[in-house]
Order: sequence, then C-alpha cells, then structure tokens
Amino acid sequence: MTDLANWSARPVPDLPSVSGRFVRIEPAIFPRDAAALFPAICGMGDNDLWTFIPIGPFASPDELSNGMMTAGADWKIHLILDAKTNEPLGTASYMRIREEFGSAEVGCVVFSRKLQRTPGATEAMYLMARYIFEDLGYRRYEWKCDNANEASKRAALRLGFQFEGIFRQDRIMKGRNRDTAWFSMIDSEWPAIAAAFEKWLDPGNFDRDGHQKETLKDIRARL
Repeated sequence: MTDLANWSARPVPDLPSVSGRFVRIEPAIFPRDAAALFPAICGMGDNDLWTFIPIGPFASPDELSNGMMTAGADWKIHLILDAKTNEPLGTASYMRIREEFGSAEVGCVVFSRKLQRTPGATEAMYLMARYIFEDLGYRRYEWKCDNANEASKRAALRLGFQFEGIFRQDRIMKGRNRDTAWFSMIDSEWPAIAAAFEKWLDPGNFDRDGHQKETLKDIRARL
C-alpha cells in the first residue's frame, strides 16, 4: 500500500501556453476568444458536436461566450489551436478538480471537424495529461461521458484510460437520462502511457501521406 503520510495538495491546473508539433494549447479567455472559436465548433452542421456536452449548441459568439463563462465557472477551459496557423480547432477543459487529492478530469472536449481523427487531436490530449502528471504531480486523471456516447468511450480507451464502471441515472441532461461511464488513468500508469503517446506521435510512425504505421493501442500493448 502506498504511504501517503507526507502527501500534500497539488496546485490547481493552470496550464500556460504549450506547443507540440501539431497543436498549441492555451487558456481560453472569454469573451475575447469567442469570435475566433465560434466558426470552428458552432458553424453550419456543427450542432451534433454538442449532443453530449452539458451546454450548447450556440447561435452566436456571444452565446458561446456566455455559455462557457456560466457553465465553466469551475472549469479551466483551454483552446486547441493549429501550431502553424494559430487557427482555433477546438476546446477542452480541466474539470472536477480536487487538488487536495491530486485528481482532475478532462472534459467538455469539443473538437472541430478539422481536428477530429487527426494526430493533433491525440497530441492535444497527450499535452494536457502530461501537464497534470509530470508538472503538477497529480495521482488521478479522469474521463467521464454519457454511456450512450460510443465515440467518447472508444476515445478514452484508445488514449489509455481504463473503464471503471457506470453511474446509472447519474443526471438529467438536455431533457434525457444520462448514465455516466467513468474512466481514469493514474500516476503509476502514466510513464507507459506517455511512452506510447511519444512513439505514436513520432514522425517515423507516419507514412508520406500522413497515415499511421502502428496504432496507439498496439504500441501501448507492445510496450
């Protein structure tokens, strides 16, 4: 059993601007950032991006700003931007922050069509997790989603989170029942998860057309 007699609370996540090969992540400031972010995740045909998000969709930058500031009062909201063009590509937040226990969740993940299923999407999640574990020394990192959200559950497992269970009838969201699926990764697992991320993101893992040679799941299993 781990001895936590000398455990002390970790800092609240306050991720500064950090860049990878594909994306840059920086704290979102509303209403300043709403106008640039709005076209990426609130354009024509984007309403489905918000199906499983507690807020949205939004009809204007002002609505987006107000929604994020109100619902996200306890969130640490971050923008995901193209590392080369500075174009906003999506957003993700640190939530359910329990610094006294070294635990935080990544949530309100809204990726634009341009970001979805790209190396940049994976890199964004890697950078946010790395900050939690390596810079802040957190013990636990959570991912929770509506149990009906199959894409989110697949993403959690692909990224290295472990399924923990279902909270049945956890909440009512947008007029429907939500059973919540819980996933997590912990600090003892992070070194292997991080190594897999780094090997997957390495340029050598992609052919000249940008297609992966080895999946993240296969790399993690091999390591």
